[in-house]
Amino acid sequence: MADASAARTRAVFEFKSATLPLIAVILKTADLGVLAEALDAQLADSPDFFEQEPVVIDLSQLPDDDADAGDALDFAALRSLLARHQTQPVAVRGGSDAQHAAARAAGLSITAMPVAPAPRPAAPPAEAVAEAPQIVREVPVPANGTLVIDKPLRSGQQVYARGGDVIVTALVSFGAEVIADGNVHVYAPLRGKAIAGARGDTTARIFTTCMEAQLVAIAGIYRTSEVALPAEIAGQAARISLDGKKIVMDPIR
Repeated sequence: MADASAARTRAVFEFKSATLPLIAVILKTADLGVLAEALDAQLADSPDFFEQEPVVIDLSQLPDDDADAGDALDFAALRSLLARHQTQPVAVRGGSDAQHAAARAAGLSITAMPVAPAPRPAAPPAEAVAEAPQIVREVPVPANGTLVIDKPLRSGQQVYARGGDVIVTALVSFGAEVIADGNVHVYAPLRGKAIAGARGDTTARIFTTCMEAQLVAIAGIYRTSEVALPAEIAGQAARISLDGKKIVMDPIR
């Protein structure tokens, strides 16, 4: 009888590990009032961007002077705040033991997901870093090795294609980031940051139909908009590659 019951149980369900796309909200302040204002401003023009996607709350970049306040974070209120923007907070990463205990009490789990690699050649002003959360879409690429994004990426939003290429068919706004371990294709204006070969692939390429990028980088070598684009590249279709330790831009005719 016990054997029959066990057989029925095995047929009904299985436990398997799963690799899922997740949004990481990287907090830069423990002040929920400041956070609410920043999120409202950042997501005002794309209220349905997340479509009830799961969210990980990242505490690893809270400023040192926020440590005491961070230990007292109201995770229930934080969950409600993020849910207001069409997300489903499910876990916390980083932070202290006290924060982990408070997060568990609010129904959140504790995880240790990897953070997307991204060069930071020019830091924004300290006050901006302290107040603005970073929104990172961490997505393992499908089996065919290519992730396709068909929605505009707004300032502060980041997509990282772990293990493959990424194709974006909509606007990449100033302040947004597209990152891939392989190639980056943007079939729309590229105004933010495009980072290919994020884990050191020097053969990776960046392609765009309208080159207006704030930053392009391949395997850690980058070029920013502080260096004016050549006339044949600015606003035009372009291919960006790496020649030794030099970024090379060629027009696509």
